[in-house]
Amino acid sequence: MKVIVQPQKGTYKLLFVEGGRVEASGFVELTGTPKGQRPKNFKMRRRGKPLKPTPTRDLIGLLRRSSVQLAGRSPEFESFLADLQIQVSKIDICRLCQLEDRFVPVDKATGVRYGGEWICMDCAKREMRRELGYMGRFGGSVLVHLEKLLAQARDLDRVLASVGPEKPDRSRTLFDRLEAHEVQKTAHITELPLPPAFAKAAGVEYLMPVQQFAVQNGLLEGQHLLVVSATASGKTFIGEMAGMKNFLEGRGRMLFLVPLVALANQKYQRFRDRYGHLVRVTLQTGVSRLNLPETRPAGDRDVNAPVVVGTYEGIDHALRTGRTLKDIGTVVIDEIQMLEDPERGHRLDGLIARLKHVAPDAQFLYLSATIGVPGLLAEKLRANLVRYADRPVPLERHLLFVERSKKINFIKQMAAEEFKVRSSKGYRGQTIVFTNSRARCHVIADAVGKNAAPYHAGLTAQERRDVERRFANGEIATVVTTAALAAGVDFPASQVIFDALAMGIQWLTVQEFHQMMGRAGRPDFHDLGRVVILAEPGGSYSRTSGKTEEEVAVGLLRGDMEEVAPEYDMEQSTEEFVANAVVCGGDEQQIIRMTHAMVGTLEPALPTLLDYKLVKRRAGRIELTDMARVMAEHFIGAERLIEILDLVKRVDDAAEIVAELECAATEEPQGR
Repeated sequence: MKVIVQPQKGTYKLLFVEGGRVEASGFVELTGTPKGQRPKNFKMRRRGKPLKPTPTRDLIGLLRRSSVQLAGRSPEFESFLADLQIQVSKIDICRLCQLEDRFVPVDKATGVRYGGEWICMDCAKREMRRELGYMGRFGGSVLVHLEKLLAQARDLDRVLASVGPEKPDRSRTLFDRLEAHEVQKTAHITELPLPPAFAKAAGVEYLMPVQQFAVQNGLLEGQHLLVVSATASGKTFIGEMAGMKNFLEGRGRMLFLVPLVALANQKYQRFRDRYGHLVRVTLQTGVSRLNLPETRPAGDRDVNAPVVVGTYEGIDHALRTGRTLKDIGTVVIDEIQMLEDPERGHRLDGLIARLKHVAPDAQFLYLSATIGVPGLLAEKLRANLVRYADRPVPLERHLLFVERSKKINFIKQMAAEEFKVRSSKGYRGQTIVFTNSRARCHVIADAVGKNAAPYHAGLTAQERRDVERRFANGEIATVVTTAALAAGVDFPASQVIFDALAMGIQWLTVQEFHQMMGRAGRPDFHDLGRVVILAEPGGSYSRTSGKTEEEVAVGLLRGDMEEVAPEYDMEQSTEEFVANAVVCGGDEQQIIRMTHAMVGTLEPALPTLLDYKLVKRRAGRIELTDMARVMAEHFIGAERLIEILDLVKRVDDAAEIVAELECAATEEPQGR
C-alpha cells in the first residue's frame, strides 16, 4: 500500500492507495512534544463510509507497513517519520483530485501548471470551464480551441490570460506565430532581359523571392500568371516588370487595375514618380456625381495612354459606353480575390472577359494575397500559378476574449505600446484597427486620442489623403478603418487589431480575414508583424446569425479559404450580358464566348431581357434598346431597371425615387 501525504493549512490530508485506487482517506495533525513531532486528531474513512476518529497508533501501524510519499514540502512531517525510522519519498499529485479522494500523479509531461502548482489535465479543463462560466456563454469551438491551447501550453494561467484579462499581455495571449522565409539568393535586375532604362528607373537591385518565381514561370516571355503571395512580398513590381517591358519593346500599353480609388491614386503616384520620365502615366477612376473640388478627378485621364492606372469600374465604364481601348499589351488585375465580392465580383469577372475580347494578345497578370484553392482559379483563368506562401517578416497572431465595453481601452493600450517600439529600419510601430462601421471608427479614434484618425469611404478624398500622408510620415500611431475598405488600405502598419470580426452585420469570410491580417508587417519597415483579435464572448452583429464572435474568431484563425466559384443571380447576369453585348457590337456568338470565359456561373439572361423587351434578337445579333444601354453604362441589371421605370411612372419627386431605391436595397437579404 502507498500512503500519500498532502500538507494542508494546519493539517495533513492522507490517501491510502492500493493498486492505484484510493481505498481510504483521512486527516491528521502534528503537535510538538519533548520527543519530537507526534500525530493527533487522526480521522479516517473507508470507501463509502463516513469520516470517524481513529487511534493514532493505527496510523503509525499503517505508515510502517506502507510506502510513504510526501506531496509537498513539510519538514515537520519528515521529522516525525524520521523519528519512527520510516523512509519517505517525494511525489507530485493533483491537489484538486486529492481533495475529492482521487490519486493522480502529475509531472511536467502530464500535468498542467496552475497557480504555482501542477494539476492534472482533467482538473485543468474543469477549472477552465468554471472560469469561463463567469464570463458568459462560450461556443463549443472556443472550448475546443482553449483545450488544444491548454494541451500545448500546459499552463492554465496562460490560457486564462486570453479570457477576460484586465489588461493585454502579449506574452500570454499568443495563438501562433507564422515565421518569415529564409533569405534566398535571387537575380540582380541587370541579369534579366529587361530594358536598361526600366532597370535603372525601377529602384530595385535584387528581386524578391516571389518576383524570382514569376520570372521563372514565364513572366518576361508573355505568360499569363496568377500570383498568390503575402502582402508586401513584391507583387506590384511583377506587374511593372511585364508591363514596362512589353510597352518599351513595342508590344502594347499597360492597364494596372485595382478595386478602390484610394489604391488607384497610390499606384498612380508610384508609377508616375518612378517611370514618368519614360512613359506617360494616367489615371482612370469612376466619376463622382457630385461636382466638388475634392471629388474631381486627379491626374491625366487619357484611357489610351502608355500606362493607365485605374479602378475596375473606371476601365469597365469606358468599355460599357463603347469607347475603344487599343493596343493593350499587358493587363494587371490587382486584388483578384475581389471575384468573390458578393456585390462587385460579377463586374470584375465580366471586365476580365471583356478585356480578353478587346485585347486577345495581351498578357494577363492576376495578383492576390488571399485565394482559396488557387490552382483551380489559375485553370479557370488559363494562367500559370505562382504561389509563394512564406511571409517577408514573421507574424504573431494573438487572440483575446474581451467584453465589448473593454475593447476600446485595450486598443488604446496596445496602440500606444506599439508606437513606442522602433524597428531595426528606424520606423515606429503603427496600428490599423478594423471595425464594422463608420460610426464605430470615429468612436474608437476619438477614444484613442490625437494619435489616431478614422479612415473610411464616408470621408472626402482630401480627408483620406491627409490621413494617408500623416500615417506615412509617422505623425499618427493609429488608423481606424472599416473592414469594407480592407482591400484598399495600404498603410505600412506593424500591428493590426480587430475590434470586430464583421463587415456591417455579416461575419468576415476566411479570405477577407486573411486579406486584412496580411496588412501587419512590411519588410522595408518592420521586423515583426502582429495581429490581435478582440473577440466578444457571445457577441453578434445580426439576429439571424447563429454564430458568436468568439466562435468566429477561432474559425477564422483555423479556417481554410474556399474555392473561387461564384454564382450570379439574374440581376447580375443581365447586367453582364448587356455589357458584353456593347463591347462586341451585339454579335451573339461573341457574347457566348465572353460568357464562357468568365470564372463564375451566370443565369440564362437572354430570355429575361427579351421578355422585358430590352433587347431584340435578329440574325445572330443582339440589338440593344436605349434602356439596355443605360443598364450597361450605369451598372444595373434588368430587375433594377424595371423597378426604376415603375417608380418614375408613379412618383414625381426624384429625391423620393432615390429614397425608395435605397430603402429597397437595404431591406434585401445580404447573403455571402
